[in-house]
Amino acid sequence: MSVEPLVSSSMKRSVILTSGASGRINALFSPRALKSLVAVVAAFLVVLLAPFRGRRRPVVISSAEKGKEQQQQERKTATVRVPTTIMPWKSGGSPAAVGSVEAEVAARRSMAVRRVMQDDDERTAREFSLFDTPRGDTIFTQSWSPVSVNVRGLVVLLHGLNEHCGRYSDFAKQLNANGFKVYGMDWIGHGGTDGLHAYVHSLDDAVSDLKSFLRKVLADNPGLPCFCFGHSTGAAIVLKAMLDPKIEGQVAGVVVTSPAVGVQPSHPIYTVLAPIVAFLMPRYQFSAANKKGMPVSRDPEALVAKYSDPLVYTGSIRVRTGYEILRISTHLQQNLKRLRVPFLVLHGTADTVTDPDASLRLYEEASSTDKTIKLLDGFLHDLLIEPERDEIVDDIIEWLNCRV
Repeated sequence: MSVEPLVSSSMKRSVILTSGASGRINALFSPRALKSLVAVVAAFLVVLLAPFRGRRRPVVISSAEKGKEQQQQERKTATVRVPTTIMPWKSGGSPAAVGSVEAEVAARRSMAVRRVMQDDDERTAREFSLFDTPRGDTIFTQSWSPVSVNVRGLVVLLHGLNEHCGRYSDFAKQLNANGFKVYGMDWIGHGGTDGLHAYVHSLDDAVSDLKSFLRKVLADNPGLPCFCFGHSTGAAIVLKAMLDPKIEGQVAGVVVTSPAVGVQPSHPIYTVLAPIVAFLMPRYQFSAANKKGMPVSRDPEALVAKYSDPLVYTGSIRVRTGYEILRISTHLQQNLKRLRVPFLVLHGTADTVTDPDASLRLYEEASSTDKTIKLLDGFLHDLLIEPERDEIVDDIIEWLNCRV
């Protein structure tokens, strides 16, 4: 077990580009969003309780008076027609809305496939595949295989919130050069996978999909050690999957960068309100959550490349998505001692998206006997697009090589 703080030799202040889609969950749970959240809940309650307001108390009248009153009412009151079928207050969405999401998914998937097919790197064989879940969703996956290097191990990687596994192509090819075949999965609502872009109804679905994908990868590559890599929310998904002893027993180790283990709301009231609003209006977006993006890298060119990618979501985070990340983070904090898989965690000390102190707690409380943490002084959230990314990749490959 080791703790290795790493200090960059080039920590000069540089221009920082930001984006509202940086994945900052705390932005959704900010004081500004609190006012919007309370207003939305109040408005919903007014609408919900409106039918029960202003009911008159019954008055007893004689039959003669009743006859006169009835005649007068018939002359004064317009006829009210009541429909035989009442539209339910909550539905699965109109055909037009469903069709719009399906069209969006088709466009994203077409782009993801095209990028795989157009990759002409002679050192790597890149392929894509699809698999269906028991829920009926289609999951987009891809693989990178070394052409002239013997495969010594496997790496299954999971991207972070709002992005897709294709963004890790350069990293995958570096792993290929060291004898690792790499598989990537776009989790629900991301990349070429089904679902409204960046909307996650349940991260438990993503955990289940990862388990299914791992079983498939292991079945296709018998005898090879398998590792998992996850970034941010993808890291949280990986860690939760490792709480399953059957999965943990089949994985040789895990590497996580900037894991979403520590994501806390800015006010305790959100602990009460978030699940309510997430249930009532799961797709609602708070504009306040997108006003001030959090910096995720000190490399301006890398940020431009990320946020100009059409497959990277740059809109406001949806309530249900934010709540799901808060929920998985809380679950992990309550179950850190159950983690027994060998792991390497890397986290920048200047990360404002996820909490580096929570990664330290992960290291300290996990029951794993083979565990390493590297706290990178001054580094931000997206470590693989930081200026020192080559050094970080070298650290990851060295850790993997020692366990093959």
